[in-house]
Amino acid sequence: MAKEKVMNRWYVVIGAVLIQLCLGAIYAWSVFTPKLTLSVADGGMYGFSATQPAWVFSVGLLVFAVVMILSGRMLAVTGPRKLASIGGIVLGAGYILGGLFGTSFVSQLLFIGVIGGAGIGLAYVVPIAVGVKWFPDKKGMVTGLAVAGFGFGATIWVKSAGAWFGLINNLDFFGLGGVQSVFLLYGVIFLVVVLLGSIVMIDPPEGYVPEGWTPPEPVSSASGSNPGTAALGMTNFASGEMLKTPQFYMTWVTFLFSAIAGLMVIYCIKLFGIDSLKAAGMTAAAASAAAGTAMAMYAIFNGLGRIVWGTVSDKLGRKMSIFLMCLFQGVIMLLFYKMGGTVATLIIGSCIIGFNFGGNFALFPAITADYFGNKNVGLNYGFIFVAYGIAGIIGPQIAGYFKDTAKGGGDPSIWITPFIIAGVACLLGAAVTLLSKPPKKA
Repeated sequence: MAKEKVMNRWYVVIGAVLIQLCLGAIYAWSVFTPKLTLSVADGGMYGFSATQPAWVFSVGLLVFAVVMILSGRMLAVTGPRKLASIGGIVLGAGYILGGLFGTSFVSQLLFIGVIGGAGIGLAYVVPIAVGVKWFPDKKGMVTGLAVAGFGFGATIWVKSAGAWFGLINNLDFFGLGGVQSVFLLYGVIFLVVVLLGSIVMIDPPEGYVPEGWTPPEPVSSASGSNPGTAALGMTNFASGEMLKTPQFYMTWVTFLFSAIAGLMVIYCIKLFGIDSLKAAGMTAAAASAAAGTAMAMYAIFNGLGRIVWGTVSDKLGRKMSIFLMCLFQGVIMLLFYKMGGTVATLIIGSCIIGFNFGGNFALFPAITADYFGNKNVGLNYGFIFVAYGIAGIIGPQIAGYFKDTAKGGGDPSIWITPFIIAGVACLLGAAVTLLSKPPKKA
């Protein structure tokens, strides 16, 4: 190792951010929902119900999560660079096909939800698995940085389609209309940028240790001590071993409960903002613009939350960080309906929810590495991440159901029940976290 030339490990972070900027496009889905749900009688091209775009989003998240298990297994065979490249190609192809042929709900479900979601799932695990190997000394920070682009990317795609360039209103490739033209353009961008980021997705040399860092001694299974964050991750569990521990199920359930809130708000923030602000006296155009700003700020703070919560957890510990994150999220979800009545409080609430939701994607891969080891984190985190896919169905579908069954269409009070459900789920996640402790390998 002393004579072997080693790549600067910060290149991995740059490549990770490039990849995740594109994968985060799924969080921009809310920008398309007003166009997709505009009735044909009012000039819309699609006339979807509120639950149909929710299904595209939900299926994308579920496929993303399930494919992550497959990608965790593929990683050891293909290597990280090739796997990330495959993910970029599949993601780009999904959006390109959605642009060319996505005229119906079924076609969008297939191209954006299934194929696009599969592309995200194939590529997503790569920066995390590679990052924790290059940064064993800063697992929380690097997982936060590695996935921060996912949140920031949503801001880029939302604002590009809307306020910055108005792509969704101004583009019309081949007579496809604004929505499908944006799909087509984004698909080409995703394909190119993910391939660029994959160039530096390589594992460190065998035995690599960061300069100036001494690996901690593995924690004895017989010890009754509670190891510090730095000492965790030194005992490796195979996936079969992990699945036999109660800690896996506690972590899984906590992720499920915590993710429901953030995914619900990602889906409905624009619809909720428009309903709430119109009821407060704003015009439809002004309410839509303000809700769009709240959506973009949600995405920005989603990215910041990944970095901040990950870095804080390296000092505070993963368990306490997850507890606080779930607690804060539960409280704000219970208050969010009332906060939707003014532009300022809508944006503040969106920022807090986005910030806490972003923390999931730094804290849960890091606690997976802490509890079950660094060696198999790519595959093991895939099993944990299925909780996110299930939450991607539960959260948006609850919101879509109450929106579709409401009488009067624009009554903001229909959002009270979904937000209460999400808030209580987060508080339950906080309670489960308090009962969790690191597993001991026999």
